[in-house]
Amino acid sequence: MKNITVSVPDEVYRAARIRAAERGTSVSAIVTAYLRGLSSDRIEFDRLEKLQLRIQRQIKRFRAGDRLGRDEVHARAIR
Repeated sequence: MKNITVSVPDEVYRAARIRAAERGTSVSAIVTAYLRGLSSDRIEFDRLEKLQLRIQRQIKRFRAGDRLGRDEVHARAIR
């Protein structure tokens, strides 16, 4: 476990302490959860980006004329 020092305005620190107390936790635990979320968000973004690129590589030909008309799109959605 690493310790970090973060400087925040007094009102931010006070609000964080209050929120932590309301949740029965610590400011450190809130910050840790937030930083973990950043990491997992990035992992999910990278996964989805790779999936998008893989799908785009599979598209061999696309023409605007190949698109479904408005009525056909709505008919598919009803099914």
